[in-house]
Amino acid sequence: MSKARLLIVEDDVDIANMLRLFFKSQGYDVDVAMRGSEALEKTRQGLPHLLVLDIMLPDIDGYEVCRALRTNIRTSHIPILFLTQKDERSDKLKGLELGADDYITKPFDIEELKLRVQNALARAERESLTDPQSGLPSGRLIEDQLRKVIRQPDWAFMDIRINYFDAFRDVYGLIAANDVVRFTAMLLGEVVDAVGTPNDFIGHAGGDNFVIFTASQVAPRLKEALKQRFAEAVLSHYNFIDRQQGYILAPGRGGEMVKTPFMSLAIGVVTPATHSFTDIREITEVAAEERRRDALLAAG
Repeated sequence: MSKARLLIVEDDVDIANMLRLFFKSQGYDVDVAMRGSEALEKTRQGLPHLLVLDIMLPDIDGYEVCRALRTNIRTSHIPILFLTQKDERSDKLKGLELGADDYITKPFDIEELKLRVQNALARAERESLTDPQSGLPSGRLIEDQLRKVIRQPDWAFMDIRINYFDAFRDVYGLIAANDVVRFTAMLLGEVVDAVGTPNDFIGHAGGDNFVIFTASQVAPRLKEALKQRFAEAVLSHYNFIDRQQGYILAPGRGGEMVKTPFMSLAIGVVTPATHSFTDIREITEVAAEERRRDALLAAG
């Protein structure tokens, strides 16, 4: 597991060096920025896991640094701990309102700061383990499950994607598309409860892409049940006119309106009985190829 990366933004050289040495001794990868603009540049170059940010800096203040990070989609998730001499209640409220995760005043207890850093990192990690839309496990939890099953003799990995999801989103809008994502997550759970095993794992890899880990002997039946149930239930997300005509008119690549089928599921299934895998990347690549083949068969 890689080290958590901390960025210390502090223009007091003694404090900056003390924090750098201390957190390095605690096993962190630590970088230091002496100015706000330097902090923003270093954050763009390589995303840190957490910032310890002074408010009083020689160029732009810490509030502005925080505001800039929070309004950038690539950096908005990074935990920020203010460390400052400004101890007025209004200063603290301003920092928290800008989205800071914590606020510590100087002089500070280094052990308390260490615990606050640990807690902020743990909180951020917990929050990134589930997809915010579906509530399903995502990211590292899916990778952990892949590493777990690859060592086992009997399993099936199912790569699931919603066909024509982008076209639906273009016509019906983002809110309706998000509803389809949540609906799909719920439907996967219902079908797995009915057809799968108690140990099955459902994950959300992002967007319209889901995964299921199940037993190899269950996978074919589960695949058919998922495709059938989805095809029936997804119709409720279309309006009456579209349901009656059996398709939607969606923008094509050239901007022209083209007839587009209703959403369906494409599912690729791999098991250790049909393929040999040496690492988890191979599992996802082969499953994605099987899923693309499944989508082509359905379209043809």
